[in-house]
Amino acid sequence: MLFRSACFFGAVAALAISTYAQTRPSSPSPTNPGVGGNAPSPTRSPFPTNTPSTTTPTQTPERSIFLTGKVMLDDGTPPPEPVAIQRICNTSPHTETYTDSKGNFSFQLGQQLGITPDASEQSWGAAQPGATSDMSIPATVPGNRTILGRDPSMMLMGCTLRAQLAGFRSESVSLTNHRSLDNPDVGVIILHRLGKVEGQTISVTSAMAPKDAKKAYEKALSDIKKQKWDSAEKELEKATESYPKYAAAWFELGLIEERSQNIDAARNCFQKALEADAKFLKPYEQLSRIQMHDQKWQDARDTTSRLVHLDPYDYPEAWYFNAVANYELKNYEAAEKAAREGIKVDNDHLVPRTNQLLAVLLAGKQDYAGAAQSLKNYLQVAPNGPDAETVKKQLAAVEQRLEASAPKQEEKQ
Repeated sequence: MLFRSACFFGAVAALAISTYAQTRPSSPSPTNPGVGGNAPSPTRSPFPTNTPSTTTPTQTPERSIFLTGKVMLDDGTPPPEPVAIQRICNTSPHTETYTDSKGNFSFQLGQQLGITPDASEQSWGAAQPGATSDMSIPATVPGNRTILGRDPSMMLMGCTLRAQLAGFRSESVSLTNHRSLDNPDVGVIILHRLGKVEGQTISVTSAMAPKDAKKAYEKALSDIKKQKWDSAEKELEKATESYPKYAAAWFELGLIEERSQNIDAARNCFQKALEADAKFLKPYEQLSRIQMHDQKWQDARDTTSRLVHLDPYDYPEAWYFNAVANYELKNYEAAEKAAREGIKVDNDHLVPRTNQLLAVLLAGKQDYAGAAQSLKNYLQVAPNGPDAETVKKQLAAVEQRLEASAPKQEEKQ
């Protein structure tokens, strides 16, 4: 079948898999038909592990940039829960802070406050050693908190600020022209309701936790901000022992285990969180990432299917994971549907690779025109994306196929 035999299509499939490889030991990647070998095994994880970065600024800035603002719903009311404030640079988001009960926020740009990054944040790192030229992941620095030069304003080049809340679409504020001496107030960021969302970013079980469990949980969050990981872990263990249905505590404990590369323990914590609260969205993200890395395609499909059912609007990466998992399970129709849904909801173009996967699926049906357009869409939304050079080569290959098939089409007419 052309879908699996062509070198181009096999390379794209390998790229989809290699995205989730990690530093911890793992079994060899399966051979990808048409590639002539196994998918490269990166020596550094290109997907985020939801742990605060320990990047040290290369130079101390002469001036700091402080930003303040407010988040409101389109009906004029404050958000019903704390909202993540994200800085998006080169299609990659980084969570800077959260709003208070009135929707206000403020933060110093790039300051490390122990904020847990959102699962959709991409951190591609350096090009992967040992990878072949057509399958390596190019080095990029999206969302990098390292200060380039002495002017912190450089961190805002090509960046926007947005709010993130399940079931809402955020307006964005451009930061490109903001300088350190400008008014720090960026104004009001408006959230527009998208539709009914069953899932929640805050677990309902937290309100029912007993006092001692809440106290341990709050102490753990304080320790996390101070990067006192061992102390935070002990406090979270106290919280979950006192209150086994403390989904939020299980989730935070999972993040700490994942940070320590205790992946089996992390997986167990995320599963415990979902057993306690099946509508708590965050554990689904992390669990699906582990399953994708381990190439547990059936598990990844099931987990992401539940996530996008609970919230079909806010997780374009989950749609991509679902498409990849279905692709590997040879459910090509379901994979194409998931890819199209992912592209539709990805308003900020955070997962341009979905266009690349859709091209594979369309080419598998000999829809070369559609495949070419999907690859062009990737280059339009992410001209400097992690796979841009590879996509250009793939586009050239597809266009050659399209030209070759043109005479046959004319003959039929």
